[in-house]
Amino acid sequence: MLKRYPLRLYLAGALAARAGDEMSGPALLLVGFTAAGSPGDASALLAGITIAAAVGGPVLGVLLDRAERPGRMLAVALVLYAAGLGAVLVALGRLPFGVAVLIAACAGLLGPALSGGWTAQLPRVATGDRLPRANALDAMTYGAASLVGPALAGGAAELVGASMAVVLAAGLIGAALPTAWLLPAVPAGDDRPRPTARSGRKLRIRSIGTETVAGVRAIAGRPQLARATLGSVVCCAAQGMLAVCTAPLGEQVLGGAGRGALLLALAAVSGLGANAVLARFPHRAGPATVLAAGALAQAVALALAASLQPAPLIVAALVLGAGEGPQLTALFAVRHREAPERLRGQIFTTGASLKITGFALGAAAAGPLAHGSLPGTLLLAASASVLGGALPIVGVPGGSLSRRARARGRP
Repeated sequence: MLKRYPLRLYLAGALAARAGDEMSGPALLLVGFTAAGSPGDASALLAGITIAAAVGGPVLGVLLDRAERPGRMLAVALVLYAAGLGAVLVALGRLPFGVAVLIAACAGLLGPALSGGWTAQLPRVATGDRLPRANALDAMTYGAASLVGPALAGGAAELVGASMAVVLAAGLIGAALPTAWLLPAVPAGDDRPRPTARSGRKLRIRSIGTETVAGVRAIAGRPQLARATLGSVVCCAAQGMLAVCTAPLGEQVLGGAGRGALLLALAAVSGLGANAVLARFPHRAGPATVLAAGALAQAVALALAASLQPAPLIVAALVLGAGEGPQLTALFAVRHREAPERLRGQIFTTGASLKITGFALGAAAAGPLAHGSLPGTLLLAASASVLGGALPIVGVPGGSLSRRARARGRP
């Protein structure tokens, strides 16, 4: 076991796992289309793995919070997730397509391990004054993964086939296994509840339910955490609306539906640059200010995109990324600061699940709206981003916990 876990090892593992995760979605779409010949069936694979991730986050967080070595729990989740991707490949063409979707959904339950579950371990790697910079670098791995993953999926599918693209995605996730396994243990003396060997099965299941509710209550009961979480969910809904609009934007403005993906790539590059600046100057602005400014920048970008003109659209992609990247860093900063140690994993994975849900709802709402009016859909997304930016400042109802209970870290 390492005496001191290096931050660069954490970042390398996080980047590999998240790049594999970002690669797996497009790869599943491609392999599903190849096997079924229908865009609808192909999207069912992606929907299965995404929706399940929204459901699995809170329970996975409970298990991470119970573990004395959360890194080993993460390592198991990585292995099972990668194995699930391989099982989907085996099922396609050999079993009914619905079975492959079910396998994808089971694998998706473990998806939050690659995002919130991993980030929740960061305070044990970078402590004290090192945490703000490490937090910004961790957020950069999300942006880098979102840029590299889809590009690798498309390139691998073109060169060696869609099936091998899924295999490569699983391999990247598996490559993060050693770094997850070696993550630091929970410090001795913590007061987190753990089931004993004498606990009955019904009692353990009931305890998981109780602790899951406790994690949700912890988010709702801390005003700053509740505001940041709700604001991020609303912004994710706007991002889901934009994702649906990228193909028609590419077709109507850039000369080809496929070119719409370039907008997301530009946004990812811009987000990486903005987070690099934030990592260099981590204490220049408070998280609430960055959350609000990031959301408002996204609102401006979406309003620019509604002009349906090439130059404003390119500028919009760059402004969008400059808002999204620092916003994610600020959200993590709030979670690290507000989360009690005994519920840290639940708060991060539940937050990730809520954001996935917001994205899915935004995408679902944008489908019929974009068919009727593309500019109107983008302006609606911009309005949602304005609301998401106002919430961290104006606030939402909550915070009924007493100061004494909050100081003890109890929901």
